[in-house]
Amino acid sequence: MADKARRNFPVEGMGCAACVARVQGAIKNVSGVEDVSVSLASNMARVDYDTSVCTPEAIRQAVVDAGYNLIIEGTEDEAEDEADHSRERALKTLRTDALVAVILAVLVMIISMGFKDFPLKGYVLWAIATPIVFGCGRRFFKGLKAWRHPSMDTLVALSISISYLFSVFNLLFPSVLGSEAHLYFESSTMIVAFVLLGRLLEEKAKFSTTAAIRSLMGLRPRKVTRLSGGAEEEIPIEDVLPGDIILVRPGDRIPVDGTVTKGYSSVDESMLTGESIPVVKSEGSEVFTGTVNKKGAFEIRTVKTGGDTLLSGIIRLVRDAQGSRAPVQNLVDKIAAIFVPVIIGLSVLTLAIWLIFGGQQHLTHGLLAMVSVLVIACPCSLGLATPTAIIAGIGRGAKDGILIKDAESLQVARRIDTVVLDKTGTITEGHPIVVESFWDPAITSDFARRNLRNVLYSLEKRSFHPLADAVTESLKGCSRVPVEGFDTVFGKGISGTVDGVRYYVGNEKLLSEFLPAGAPSATSPAVLSCLDEWMAKGYTITLLFSEEKVYAVLAITDGIKERSISAIKTLRDSGIEVHMLTGDNETAAATVAVKAGIPIWRSGVLPGDKAQYIKDLQASGKHVAMVGDGINDSAALAQADLGVAMGSGSDTAIDAAQVTLVNSDLAKLPVLKRLSRKTVRIIRENLFWAFFYNVMAVPIAAGALYPSFGFFLSPIIAAACMALSSICVVTNSLRLKL
Repeated sequence: MADKARRNFPVEGMGCAACVARVQGAIKNVSGVEDVSVSLASNMARVDYDTSVCTPEAIRQAVVDAGYNLIIEGTEDEAEDEADHSRERALKTLRTDALVAVILAVLVMIISMGFKDFPLKGYVLWAIATPIVFGCGRRFFKGLKAWRHPSMDTLVALSISISYLFSVFNLLFPSVLGSEAHLYFESSTMIVAFVLLGRLLEEKAKFSTTAAIRSLMGLRPRKVTRLSGGAEEEIPIEDVLPGDIILVRPGDRIPVDGTVTKGYSSVDESMLTGESIPVVKSEGSEVFTGTVNKKGAFEIRTVKTGGDTLLSGIIRLVRDAQGSRAPVQNLVDKIAAIFVPVIIGLSVLTLAIWLIFGGQQHLTHGLLAMVSVLVIACPCSLGLATPTAIIAGIGRGAKDGILIKDAESLQVARRIDTVVLDKTGTITEGHPIVVESFWDPAITSDFARRNLRNVLYSLEKRSFHPLADAVTESLKGCSRVPVEGFDTVFGKGISGTVDGVRYYVGNEKLLSEFLPAGAPSATSPAVLSCLDEWMAKGYTITLLFSEEKVYAVLAITDGIKERSISAIKTLRDSGIEVHMLTGDNETAAATVAVKAGIPIWRSGVLPGDKAQYIKDLQASGKHVAMVGDGINDSAALAQADLGVAMGSGSDTAIDAAQVTLVNSDLAKLPVLKRLSRKTVRIIRENLFWAFFYNVMAVPIAAGALYPSFGFFLSPIIAAACMALSSICVVTNSLRLKL
């Protein structure tokens, strides 16, 4: 039986959809490769292959032969680290090149058009233009792949090199073309500046897509404290082996998956479950990598390390979801695959026609027409059509409290017909609060009531229990009183003596243990009614009682946000199907679903289950938006057609999502959909006018009007028309800000 493997490899050197197609095709042709998915957004190739036939080195060699590079050294995490460093260096270089190109190009324009002719003016322009074209613009000429496989870079390279070389020729040999010996250094330099600015915006957006993986990997501590022979030693996480005893102090992130062997504490597992209430851990309890220890300390026996941990599984889920999601193909890149070679062919054809039928000035007119075709067909307007609309749309979204990462997010949002909501922190507040309280009505004295509140406040202040903060928060203004003989009853509650009376605070199990049912008038009918009603609603119950009487009952839960109910109603009224997923228990989930008006919901859902739920919806033809706020939502956010994170959520969720709602307001979702429709419409208008301009301008630049009207479009006018087309595109995009 074949040995199957799936691995994500970082790819270097891709710049457009044509690059993705070439890399994907090269890997597919490798013997033993069964499936491959290449993402331009993350610069990753996810490859399924037979290890008995194919090796990572063979895959890398195929990619290198295609003109790109594949990082295979080390583990996936190490390869991703190296790819991140490489992207950071490339982004820094691109930022510098774009800044220098803009400054020098503006200087060329000022000297060329703002000053009358002066001695050596042409040589000054030549001196400034050269470092822009061959320095800042070197990436367009890099290697031979741009010429073997025509792309947008090919047209950029031809445009700037032809106009540059033609200008140099006219500068050095002005008598050859006489009055037509114009200089076009401003055209070549502005082309470089415009295209580099667009490329910078694109690369910054692409780099941010890997932030979710970097954030998840950052949850694993680099160093751990291992206990060996009673002594403590600090070692790298890579040196930990199954069976090692690890010491975890208060506030530490747990470094491995394991079992508690000694100690007692509560652990924040929200990164896995999404639930805000920490989980109490004692001897025998399981703990997981990346979760956060709260107040206590304990020792754990290592069960799983490295790539076998639950956190590593989540990282793989996010990687696979990002790699498997087909990126929205940029319309410019699609049409450019045909447009670029057609323009190159037309320019050559133009020269040939002029050489054959051009009469006495056939060479002069032919060269001028050829350059005019290349200059006027410059992809500036095409390159600006999408970025300017995206910038305007993103700016408008930010003004409305919607942070959008990239063009793909806006293209996808308009098609969303199903929204899947996480419960905790998305629909609800994300932290436990006391929502109901009942005090024995037989306690009529204000002094007695106040004293009992102080007792409850003082006991909970000394507790490590995760719900204690919710109780003390509800008792603001109370005073601490001396507590003697404080004790913790694991899994049930706490107790302490105040003024000679033994008080207990805890759940129903503690009540049945320390307050026998036969105690006279111990539990009043009103208290029993509260318990039955609140437990049916899924509330967590905390009681204050002594060995004689129950004094108070508190109901604790994660409250629904004020605007969640109306926002969900708005979504459903607009025809969007709403689902809810939660790791919480069925009773609590049902309570929230009913209150929020959500007909479809599922409880007890793990991180991997959320991603699979999204996949199932997509398989049924749905366009799904996932809305969440926790690390446990990361895989589902990456798997969804549109991942939406709440601004109050974890950094990992925000990084994994394409959209962040700053104010954590679900009512922004319909606003996002409207903005998406408008932005995509503007992009299409820009692309239409950019291509319509080329369809009309290229024949004129080629000299189509010369035989009938004697009109000949010079390259300098062509350059002006090119600039005008860019201005029209930018102006149209700015309408989104209105």
